[in-house]
Amino acid sequence: MKISVFGLGYVGSVSAGCLAALGHEVVGVDVNPTKVEMINAGKSPAIEKDIDEIIQANVENGRLRAIMDVGEAIHATEISLVCVGTPSAENGSLDLKYVERVCQEIGQAIAIHGGFHTIILRSTMLPGSTEERMIPILEQASGMRAGQGFDVVFNPEFLREGTSVEDFYHPSLTVIGKHGERGAEAAAKMYAGIEAPLVKVPVRVAEMVKYANNSFHALKVSFANEIGNICKRQGIDSHMVMEILCMDTRLNLSPYYLKPGFAFGGSCLPKDVRALLYNAHRLDLSVPVLEALLPSNTLQIRHGYELIRQTGSKKVGILGFSFKEGTDDLRESPLVELIEILIGKGYQVKVYDKNVSLARLHGANRVYIERTIPHISSLMCSSMEEVLAECEVIVIGNKAPEFADVPTRALDNQVVIDLVRIRKEIDSLPEQYQGICW
Repeated sequence: MKISVFGLGYVGSVSAGCLAALGHEVVGVDVNPTKVEMINAGKSPAIEKDIDEIIQANVENGRLRAIMDVGEAIHATEISLVCVGTPSAENGSLDLKYVERVCQEIGQAIAIHGGFHTIILRSTMLPGSTEERMIPILEQASGMRAGQGFDVVFNPEFLREGTSVEDFYHPSLTVIGKHGERGAEAAAKMYAGIEAPLVKVPVRVAEMVKYANNSFHALKVSFANEIGNICKRQGIDSHMVMEILCMDTRLNLSPYYLKPGFAFGGSCLPKDVRALLYNAHRLDLSVPVLEALLPSNTLQIRHGYELIRQTGSKKVGILGFSFKEGTDDLRESPLVELIEILIGKGYQVKVYDKNVSLARLHGANRVYIERTIPHISSLMCSSMEEVLAECEVIVIGNKAPEFADVPTRALDNQVVIDLVRIRKEIDSLPEQYQGICW
């Protein structure tokens, strides 16, 4: 394919060289004449393992060159990758002027040279930037509508400095944020030589994935450092601790727990986080990441209440109120706390959970209900049908299989608030269905 790469910095020079090595005909574009001269001399503007040799080889075989003329680049190619910087402003916002300027110039060039063109945005931008800012600029400058004379794709990059060539050729996956099918197909074809899963998603999902990734990486570094600081104060080998933690690929390094939903609870997580915080403070350590866990969890419970409050109804049914489906454990269940808030605010509440029935409970769980939350036990119903028949707001509190069809069983005058994503596919669900994080 014939590809132009705008911005010959770190991401752009690596992308240009590696795409040329895949057999594409690549034209690099930059406003900096030094970078253009370096590419044409077979040298990389960025210091990165293996990229000098790749650029040199592909300049020599004629598959890679660099210019400063935007019009010439658009005329010579069918796809443009935008890899210019998006620096941070003092208030934390992004400065998108470089991306906007390139889109303006590309749009003007498309208007002159004609032919369908695909613009692939790789510059990191906040969700909404492509659709709300870049596409309007391209449309105005070109005089065409997106999807007609051109199409736009958002394709986040996951290149790590020091291993970017390896990351380019062997990514965990390739994400294509599609605005239209034609552009998405062109982007997929461009990566045909890369053996990795390719996922096509809405543009805003692709934009957000980049921020979710980097924030998670930052969280992991900070988490490991705080655990390390606690370990050092107590003479514990922190690397040994974290190596053991990483051996658990069922829970720790896995998709487990990474599903947006309601707050955590149960007999372990809240208690153990509190104990670890007590220990850190006893050692005179500040651990802001760990200290944020419980307040963040409380805010999620509050968010669940706000969704209920906004319905304007006072008749609320809770389906499932143990902290997890398949258990009768109510200790520190966030759903119990939500019910307490609703009762305190004057709501008429009914509760159903087949695993939490006074007739079936015994031992510690029965004692907990009778001594700690007896007022809630009086709200318990014997069937889900009773809750559905008498309540205007239905809250799905856990993933018990019997709740799976609740979103489609609700009447037009009922609102379903799902705290657990009871169904993976939600596009076909009624309008009165609401998810807490989706």
